[in-house]
Amino acid sequence: MIRTLFTRAFATCTLVVSTATLAKAEIDITEVTSPGGIEAWLVEEHSIPFVAIELRFRGGGSLDQPGERGATNLMVGLLEEGTGEMDAQDFARAAEELAASFSYDTSDDGISISARMLTENRDEAVELLRKSIVEPRFDEAALTRVRQQVEANIRGDLTEPRDIAGRAFDQKAFGTHPYATSLSGTLESVAALTRDDIVAHHRGTMVRDRVYASAVGDITAEELGALLDTLVGALPEGGFPLPEQADVTLGGGVHVVPYDVPQSVAIFGHEGFARDDPDFFAAYILNVVMGGGGFESRLMSEVREKRGLTYGVGSYLVPKDFAPLYLGQVASANNRMAQAIEVIQDEWRKMYEAGVSEDELTRAKTYLTGGYPLRFDGNARIANILVGMQMEGLSPDYVVTRNAQVEAVTLEDIDRVAKRLMRPEELTFVVVGQPEGLDEAPRLQ
Repeated sequence: MIRTLFTRAFATCTLVVSTATLAKAEIDITEVTSPGGIEAWLVEEHSIPFVAIELRFRGGGSLDQPGERGATNLMVGLLEEGTGEMDAQDFARAAEELAASFSYDTSDDGISISARMLTENRDEAVELLRKSIVEPRFDEAALTRVRQQVEANIRGDLTEPRDIAGRAFDQKAFGTHPYATSLSGTLESVAALTRDDIVAHHRGTMVRDRVYASAVGDITAEELGALLDTLVGALPEGGFPLPEQADVTLGGGVHVVPYDVPQSVAIFGHEGFARDDPDFFAAYILNVVMGGGGFESRLMSEVREKRGLTYGVGSYLVPKDFAPLYLGQVASANNRMAQAIEVIQDEWRKMYEAGVSEDELTRAKTYLTGGYPLRFDGNARIANILVGMQMEGLSPDYVVTRNAQVEAVTLEDIDRVAKRLMRPEELTFVVVGQPEGLDEAPRLQ
């Protein structure tokens, strides 16, 4: 990834915009449609000659074709490795000379491209970014080099207990869906990928009808529309079909992956809520009480503070596009993991049966509403939030109404949603290590 260092003045510009934004009661979002039909959200801020741009392409690693797992991840890693007559070094040098910063990333559900640039160099920076998006070289030397980097990362993941647990949990949860395997692929699948495979995945994943865009800074709606057509107008209209919804096949219990380490790690969870579920806010607040509120959460209090079974434990909602999950993580000494799991299971059932208290609800709301404005602390952060909102199907006024929606959740809502979200009988643990007292648990190979 290219993350060109900014000058001190550039960093100061970002700070000033951040302060100005937080001083406002709300963010003024303009919905923009380019002449070519590309839609985007814009927050204009002309006091500083700087703009942050975010692009997302829905699909990501879930669009890997059969037998080609890891192709999208490898393709995205090659976008910064040269275009046209430029090789990777030429491209990096050109971005640095323009004081521009580009980064590229992929996830299970999307491809992300982030750009930051000065107004005075915007046209040249946009053209350079366009070439990397529309005309990447994908030459064999770069393919070999990036493939080796990916393979090194895969080898590292094969020995990391938390990664082992994640892969085993995904395999158990998702069956034959792409989510069941790592988006990086395997050593075998990555080694087999050819340049033709990479080109095909570029055409099939980076397409106009799945692009979301946002911009924050010194740019008008008219300028943004022209910029978007320049950046992505030449991409194909459509690509690989999106996958079907995944059936989450978790039946509960504790499953052990034997591994010779002094401390076991566990991932636990079951099916969760989609982001557009009408009860999502209640579920979100419930999770803050359960395991998402740091030291104020029940899991941290019961597992760490009262019993000293771990340094850290938490839970979180994972509303993937094709399979929402409710997950948690914990690590504990091999001779204490069984007790940690027992405590977590007990707390899961208590939440299911009794919901939360009035005091817990009040503190969770304060935690969520008080910290929300702090997220909008710079052009790049705001642009990232805006494009994420679009992908989640939210409206521009969400930044204004979000805290009110949190405040509107009642104890009755939480109690009702606890019966939907918490599934004690389906709560599944995958433990990696040599945990004592779990010998009777099924052992994954």
